[in-house]
Amino acid sequence: MMKSLLSLIFITLVATASPGRAQGKVDLETERRVVEYLKTHIRTGERLLVSDLYNNVFKTPEERKVLDRLFNTFFKIPLFVAQYKAGTDQVPSLDDIARQFNLPIEGEAAVLLSIIDSDPRIPKFIRRDPKTGEIVSVDVEAVKKDRRFGRILERTLMGWAGKDAPPFSLKLFDGQTLNSSALKGKNYLLYFWFSGCPPCARIAPHLVELQKRFSSSNFTVVGVNADRFLELETTDEERANYVKKAGFTFPVGHLNKEMQEDYGNVNVYPTLFLVSSKGVIQKYYVNYQTLDTLAADVAPLVKTEQAKHHSFTSAHQNRTQ
Repeated sequence: MMKSLLSLIFITLVATASPGRAQGKVDLETERRVVEYLKTHIRTGERLLVSDLYNNVFKTPEERKVLDRLFNTFFKIPLFVAQYKAGTDQVPSLDDIARQFNLPIEGEAAVLLSIIDSDPRIPKFIRRDPKTGEIVSVDVEAVKKDRRFGRILERTLMGWAGKDAPPFSLKLFDGQTLNSSALKGKNYLLYFWFSGCPPCARIAPHLVELQKRFSSSNFTVVGVNADRFLELETTDEERANYVKKAGFTFPVGHLNKEMQEDYGNVNVYPTLFLVSSKGVIQKYYVNYQTLDTLAADVAPLVKTEQAKHHSFTSAHQNRTQ
């Protein structure tokens, strides 16, 4: 029996809830051709058949490679949009979606949203401007209630403050491994980001300043880069140059599937978790934050640690006198 494009995607979502395999370099001309076809063949209220696309339209390996990548991207978009809205109280723009999922063709993000809109089985969780195609409102509850997305989204949006930070193992850019166990007894700020992310570029200097200001007080930033996880084409050399230019002096490693899932299926970048020296999450941030906001949350943790150290030192001196 023929299966629709969306059926295949949702089966994949429920079965794995994980990213697809790396697709390598994007063939822009092939991707443009696929996008233009999809753009002209979307019909409101009609399902787009994946079997028809594979068997009768796109038959070359290059074309099917593009389809695979778009399929993989498609089922992530509702989660991204809902998480973005819930975390920032704003709606993502088409440019936000395009940057998030490496969609280089003009109008590509709008095409994927139109496919979502066109299928009658998908809950109507977004409303778009008919002229621009931009999202104007998001119904997060509609996504939560959908059996295909609800469980994953609930895990993403669950309250983090007061919960133990999930353990992780991070492969650093220099080839070493950083395990969360090595951070035991230390306050730290986990920073999920990717290289082409504008709000990440805006927040980066703040993180450099936090590291400079508090690193001597039992605190560190830990960068978790999602370039490879998102299948972006950024090279190791480009990443290294980015880190050097940004002035990162804190450890930076590559996001892996386990860590992404354990931290609520991070879909919006930057996302940050402030963790106390006891391993408990204090704050959860989505999208850009000001330096004042971050520093105001880090300072009390550091102050508490300094007070403990002072108390211990004073008690030790009293015993030795």
